Amino acid sequence: MFEGLPLLPSDPILGLSVAFRDDPNPNKVDLGVGVYRNDAGETPIMAAVRAAEQERLRRETTKAYTFPAGYPGANDAANVLLLGADHPALTAARVHSIQTPGGCGALRVAAELIMRARPRARVWVSNPSWANHVPLLGGAGLALEEYPYYDYANHCLDFEAMFAALTKVPAGDVVLFHASCHNPSGADLSPSQWQQLTDLALERGFVPLIDSAYQGLGQGLDEDAFGPRLMAEHLPEVIVASSFSKNFGLYRDRAGALTLVSTNPTQSLAAHSQLLSVTRGLYSMPPAHGSAIVDIILNSPELKQQWQDELAHMRTRIQGLRKSLVEALAKHLPERDFSFIARERGMFSFLGLSETQVQRLRTEFSLYMTDNSRINVAGLTDSALDYVAQSIARVLQGADRNP
Repeated sequence: MFEGLPLLPSDPILGLSVAFRDDPNPNKVDLGVGVYRNDAGETPIMAAVRAAEQERLRRETTKAYTFPAGYPGANDAANVLLLGADHPALTAARVHSIQTPGGCGALRVAAELIMRARPRARVWVSNPSWANHVPLLGGAGLALEEYPYYDYANHCLDFEAMFAALTKVPAGDVVLFHASCHNPSGADLSPSQWQQLTDLALERGFVPLIDSAYQGLGQGLDEDAFGPRLMAEHLPEVIVASSFSKNFGLYRDRAGALTLVSTNPTQSLAAHSQLLSVTRGLYSMPPAHGSAIVDIILNSPELKQQWQDELAHMRTRIQGLRKSLVEALAKHLPERDFSFIARERGMFSFLGLSETQVQRLRTEFSLYMTDNSRINVAGLTDSALDYVAQSIARVLQGADRNP
């Protein structure tokens, strides 16, 4: 059976971790995989998470399966985190959620549901977008289309081109948006642009699929949820895939949620039943631990405040690293403008380097980033900033000297 299967290359992002691990250079810096790191280069367990885990162990009396929709209470907590306690869609009983194995699980379940509801629907994905969006959505059998998003020459969102492309999306198709902290560009939509897209979705009849992977790491918990909240209030149908990997640090616990906003309570119940049928055929029951931690934290005033404080510290640190990197690059490479890095949000930004330049940074200086020069800003440390900036300057100055 397996003799005809070819050897596949390593995942372009995950493969960087292996190469970084095996690199003996003591000055190596991993700017590839999108995990938050503190200034010691570690991905810590949040103190609120540790406390919630202790409470979880005290409460837990069984390892029996959890309910198909997930750990009791966690869905309500996730809905309030995403939409706010008094959101009109919640009070109108238009919202149902299920817990999923991370944000990836939420996206794949969403794709399977779309295939079941409207198999000919196309999903429009931003160019660029997170690399795993294509296999997660396309692997379910959905046809994918692209819309322009990022202006590489000017290092900013190209909203005019984006909006023009989306005016051609037919009714019934699905458009994938990033709620905040766009991966890989870091260029986010403004509130006024969210409003224009909401109006366009209502006019054209397409369904938004919103990937909310970084709530709280851009401008704040409420600010980063502006788009999903606006669309859920004004549109008949919205799909939101949430991840708790980054904002709770629950990477390996694979905690996520899929939220459906439907036209009315009857359709909401029907869509929820279909979700449970989809997941039964994929993984049957969701894992309980990560979602239980989210539930405990969000329903404890003390732990919730502690978590929000820790998240604010992470967000402030990332913003500070952006500014520090711009300053370090300006010192070593004053002829180039990297100020766009400080204006972008979240963990990622493009440096604007060629693949050849990225390869040189990897082989000569042990700086690891994806071939499109996307860096994980949260992978920087204060001690490595000058080395990173100096290495980038040497590669770019060498390129400038070559005809």
